[in-house]
Amino acid sequence: MLKKLDQYIIKKFLRTFFFTVLIFTMISVIIDFSEKVENFIESGITNKEIYIDYYPNFILYIDGLLWPLFTLIAVIFFTSRMAYNSEIISIFNAGVSFRRLMVPYLMGAVLISGIQLVSNHFLIPKGNKTRLDIVHEYIWRDNDKGKTRDVHMFISPDTKIYVNFYRKRDSTANKFRMERFEDGELVYLLKANTASWEGYPDKWSLKNYEIREFKGKEESLLLGKGANLDTTFALTPNDFVDFLEQQTMMTTPQLTAYIQQMRSRGVGNTQKYEIELHRRTADPFTIFILTIIGMSIAARKVRGGMGLHLALGIGLGAIFIFLSRFSMVFATGQAIPVLLGIWIPNLIFTLVAILLVSRAQK
Repeated sequence: MLKKLDQYIIKKFLRTFFFTVLIFTMISVIIDFSEKVENFIESGITNKEIYIDYYPNFILYIDGLLWPLFTLIAVIFFTSRMAYNSEIISIFNAGVSFRRLMVPYLMGAVLISGIQLVSNHFLIPKGNKTRLDIVHEYIWRDNDKGKTRDVHMFISPDTKIYVNFYRKRDSTANKFRMERFEDGELVYLLKANTASWEGYPDKWSLKNYEIREFKGKEESLLLGKGANLDTTFALTPNDFVDFLEQQTMMTTPQLTAYIQQMRSRGVGNTQKYEIELHRRTADPFTIFILTIIGMSIAARKVRGGMGLHLALGIGLGAIFIFLSRFSMVFATGQAIPVLLGIWIPNLIFTLVAILLVSRAQK
């Protein structure tokens, strides 16, 4: 059973947190709308796409990114008010220890981090898919960075393809070439003037094709001049698409499957997808750390009052965000392992939290 003190603090925590979320969400929506209003007017986007498809998912996305920071601000705000009104001193005088006082704070953090954990792995990616489809169609139309000229790609560890030019509007590859190797030696070569995608599962139609097979010094040749060859191989039009935020549009099962697929093809450059995968779990853990830090800072009554507490909290939040982005850059550049790059800020701020708790007013 929760005691009255626990209920009192949890209610204050959650009310202040969701009020903070509401205020910053309104500000974020206003800023985003002011930036995109001209694009909305000129693009022919419908009201349904703006108000039903885009902005609810934008709110879900921006809140998911900033919930740890909102938690820190909320904890500092209501705890500082309690300290200013001498409520914290009264609680300590009643025989409640600092560690016992942390319990309702951690309970509130469990609820908030649980919501964010589920959202990060499933809800936000689905919302991002809808939101970014609208952005790519009406606003950032050139955001697809997928290569279309001189494309070299592995579709399995021993099979490589080359496309001289890929036309996205009709999913056609010109001067197509596929090579298969065994023990480092070329054993199969398929060439075609054009390769047209016919649909799932991975169906392609090759025109003016040429097939060569090598067995030691023996070679067989099959020419299909002017003929079509219907075949399948592990390549789809999606492999020629690479949006800057593509990794945020996949749920965690989809993201995990995509990373495994890339690795099975022998593609090693999966850092941005691995970073996104680990970030989804690291961010909810951050909520616990920042809750403890915020409580440790704000529980002490100081001359500067709430203003000083908020300044310290926002400063620590800014340092955390800077450190997080800094470590992500190193992880993306393969200077450090991805897992370490994502969790370094949490590890450092865990030490900060332990230090602050040890020096907090008892």
